[in-house]
Amino acid sequence: MLIVDDSAFMRQALRGILSSDPNIIIVGTAVNGKEGVEKAKLLKPDVVTLDIEMPIMDGLTALPQIKAACTPSPSVLMCSTLTKSGSHQTLKALRLGAADFIQKDPETLGSRDPKVQAMLLDKIYALGLASRNRPAPPAAQAHALSMGVSGRTPNGTFTRNQFECVVIGSSTGGPPVLETLIGELARSAGRPPIIIAQHMPALFTSSLAERLDELGNATVVHATHGMKVLAGTVYICPGGKQTQLTGRPGSVTLTVGDEPPGMLYKPCANVLFISASRIFTKRTLGVICTGMGDDGMLGSKQLVAAGGMVWAQEGSTCVVYGMPKAVVEPGIATLVGSPTELAAGLSSLTSGSLAQAA
Repeated sequence: MLIVDDSAFMRQALRGILSSDPNIIIVGTAVNGKEGVEKAKLLKPDVVTLDIEMPIMDGLTALPQIKAACTPSPSVLMCSTLTKSGSHQTLKALRLGAADFIQKDPETLGSRDPKVQAMLLDKIYALGLASRNRPAPPAAQAHALSMGVSGRTPNGTFTRNQFECVVIGSSTGGPPVLETLIGELARSAGRPPIIIAQHMPALFTSSLAERLDELGNATVVHATHGMKVLAGTVYICPGGKQTQLTGRPGSVTLTVGDEPPGMLYKPCANVLFISASRIFTKRTLGVICTGMGDDGMLGSKQLVAAGGMVWAQEGSTCVVYGMPKAVVEPGIATLVGSPTELAAGLSSLTSGSLAQAA
C-alpha cells in the first residue's frame, strides 16, 4: 500500500485508518506525483491512494505512469475534492485507469468514524484482491451479443423489440463501462428508456450525466423527482437518494427520495430493478456491471421472476467482480459479455409501443 498526497494531515489520517488493519501493509508515502511514481517503481505496491491536486506533478499526470511502473499494475484509489471540478477530474482519472475514488474530506477521514473506516478498508481489500483473483476470459464465448438482432446462450435469446425498459446497476469501475455502453448508442426515440443506478455521491452522478450526454450518442439527464420516463432517453439516478419507477406502461415517472430508508447504497440497484419489474414485468431488461458487493442481486431475482431478463458484465473485464458474480454464479443472468458486447446488445434494441407512448 502506497499513499501519495501532498497534505501531511491526509497522509497521517489515511495511515491511521489503514494501519489499524494488520493485513494491510503500508510500504511508503509520497508528497507529490513525481515521488509517487518513483516509489511505485521501487516498492511495487498492490494499491495506491493518489491525490489529484499536488505540486510538481499532479495525480492525473502521475496516474498512467504509476499504472505502468509495476507488473502487475496496481489498483489506484483517487482522493477527490468535494467540488464540481473535483468530480470532473475524478471521472477523467477513472477513464485513465483509476479503479475507484474516495472523497478528500479531512474532517470525515480524521474523525475515525467507524463507518468511514469500514468503507475505506473495504475498498482497499476489494482493490487489492481484484487483480490477483480476477477470472480469466472464457476460452469460448457463450454469447453473441454483438450480433445485433439477437444474442444466444444455452439459456436463452433476446430480440430487438423484446424490452420496454432497461435498468443498469454498477459501482466500482462503473463510469468507464457506462461510457462504453452509452457511447455505442445511436440517438433514437425508438429505443427503450435506460435508467442507471451508479454508486456515487450526487455531485459525481451529476457530472457523470453531463459527461455521458457530451458523448453525443444519446440524450442523458440527471434524474429528478417527477420526471417523465421517455423512450430514447438515459436517466442517471442521483447519488444520496433512491430512484424508483412509478405509474403504468405508457405513463411512467421517476420517484426520487429517501424511501425505502435504511438501504446501504443510495442509489440502490435493487430498489430500481424491483420498481421497474413491477411495471414492465417480462419486458424489463436488467444489466449488472462491475462493482463490489452484491447490490442488484435481489432486484435481478425479482425481475427474472416477473419474466424479465438479466445481462451481466464478464468477470475478467470488471475492476471488481462482485455485483456481476452475484447474478452469474446462481444462474440469474442469462447473457454474459464484455462492455463492448453488452453495448452492442443494447444498441440493437428497439422499443415497442408501450415505451414509445410513455
